[in-house]
Amino acid sequence: MINGSTGLVGLLGNPVQHSLSPAMQNAALQALGLNWRYLALPCYGTHLPEVLQGLRAVGCRGLNVTIPHKQAVTSLCNELSDAARRLQAVNTLIPDEKDGWRGTNTDVEGFLAPLGGSERWRNRRAVVLGCGGSARAVVAGLQTLELSSIQVIGRRSEALLNFLADLQLESAPLSCCLDTDEAVTTLLNQADLVVNTTPVGMALHGDADAMPLGPDLWDRLPHQATIYDLIYTPRPTAWLRWGQLRGHRCIDGLEMLIQQGAASLRLWSGINDVPVDTMRRAAEIALSN
Repeated sequence: MINGSTGLVGLLGNPVQHSLSPAMQNAALQALGLNWRYLALPCYGTHLPEVLQGLRAVGCRGLNVTIPHKQAVTSLCNELSDAARRLQAVNTLIPDEKDGWRGTNTDVEGFLAPLGGSERWRNRRAVVLGCGGSARAVVAGLQTLELSSIQVIGRRSEALLNFLADLQLESAPLSCCLDTDEAVTTLLNQADLVVNTTPVGMALHGDADAMPLGPDLWDRLPHQATIYDLIYTPRPTAWLRWGQLRGHRCIDGLEMLIQQGAASLRLWSGINDVPVDTMRRAAEIALSN
């Protein structure tokens, strides 16, 4: 029951009406017996400073941040974690002792969770499709897996070069090429892991039957390759349906959403053993509805 002691946690973004986070977070809060409620809070960019200040003033216990505020909120934090500073993106806000917020990023942790440990991926080859905000978290995660190569494929050379400049590490170097480059075919033919960070194939975003890079390039992808689509609407996407028919290991973005949400809840609550299975069931039910 909501009462005068109920704590507030929530999601800031615009739009947020479609978000699965309230369903999965509130299911977890109930399972933990925490008298908190998680709300989707629509917020325009021009109102972001005032909204953050007001929520902190009323004792908000924590926030997630989504599009389009992940970058803008970095300048409004008193402190940034190393991950948030490197990615220049925040998806989780934690109240600090200075009446402000500490910003961090759990997207990397969320992305990595379904893949398994680095031993599985040591000396393997990864290809990342896209170089937007989601790709930053993906690449940062891949750089921890001791891969032999990480290749980023994008549409615009300037965006690719800026991406590499921001995320390049000597210990886990990146390479890039345009999606029109002849080298794309060779890269896919040798890939052990392909991650789609683009919106191609997303419901309500163009053609939901579309496949990243088009359908013609995928037939020679090695059968042992894992394909990971950050999209989960529709579920599965056309690309993952194709992968399932071919026998590929297929991962969609719903698990990333669940795992990053679980990581955020750990930070807010101080409870390490959060009910991830409960969050997953709630998210799947909400998605099916």
